[in-house]
Amino acid sequence: MIRCLAIDDEPLALQQLVAYIHKVPFLELAAQCQSALEARQFLENDTVDAIFCDINMPDLNGMDFVKSLAVPPLIVFTTAYSEYAVEGFRVNAVDYLLKPFGLQDFQRAANRLKDRMKTEDSEHAPTTPATESGGSAIANAHLFLKTDYRVVKVNIPDIRYIEGMSEYLKVWVEGEAKPIITLLSMKKIEERLPDYFMRIHRSYIINLNKIQEVNKNRVILDSETYLPVGDLYKEAFQSYLNTNFLGK
Repeated sequence: MIRCLAIDDEPLALQQLVAYIHKVPFLELAAQCQSALEARQFLENDTVDAIFCDINMPDLNGMDFVKSLAVPPLIVFTTAYSEYAVEGFRVNAVDYLLKPFGLQDFQRAANRLKDRMKTEDSEHAPTTPATESGGSAIANAHLFLKTDYRVVKVNIPDIRYIEGMSEYLKVWVEGEAKPIITLLSMKKIEERLPDYFMRIHRSYIINLNKIQEVNKNRVILDSETYLPVGDLYKEAFQSYLNTNFLGK
């Protein structure tokens, strides 16, 4: 199932959007919101796989809302204004529905969501720390990463978490205010990490030793760092918690 968030400031348009979501068997409505601000509040405590989002809304328009998300889910924009189409695809939207749209158009967008989810799930499927090269994940206690025009040495135990952003990674290291940004895939760096690192989201790998707290579907590393646990990774992460849980 693809968990969806529906956002539109017009009640009738939101009602129609929700009705269409209910008609598609592989879509699940997580919530419906009448503003981007309401949606932002919802996403502070929950995660979704996809957002159907109107663009022309008061206070905060849909385009700016999506751009403000640190790790945006898959996006389908809905709007009555065709001039937003190009900008919509610049933020990597899966589809763009021009109002008024019918069920057939919505179904097309939903199918594109499903295809994108399948592609990303296959690319981001959890892997074991051991690799075909004979366990290189634990062979060294450090990595060398290229950033800008430099090659920097990173001690693996000091890595707090890794954040994927398109073709690049942000590697957040203990004691450093800014991340190391490097051109590398999540899968590639995952192969080089020891078993105390775990993929918890399509966009996050965490150092399990850095966890301070787990609250619902979020991992808390410090007072300012809250990372979501994606549906694809919940079972493996819960298994890790159960193995290390002490109490009744």
